[in-house]
Amino acid sequence: MDLPDVAFLNLFQGAYVVDTNLMKSAPSGMIVMHPLPRVDEIATEVDSDPRACYFRQMENGMFVRMAILALILGTP
Repeated sequence: MDLPDVAFLNLFQGAYVVDTNLMKSAPSGMIVMHPLPRVDEIATEVDSDPRACYFRQMENGMFVRMAILALILGTP
């Protein structure tokens, strides 16, 4: 599979940003997930929104990776 050209990808950089204006129109039950680092896809002011779950997502992923490493290495 060929990867897109970097110049092509740069055309879309910053075009789609989750910010407080977008969050105002989003449903109250919606959550925002992101694999991080956010670069410029999510404005920092969204961090305080209770629907922002990306830091919990990141933390849970860290614990999963730690458990997998423990299983592989045979440590309790």
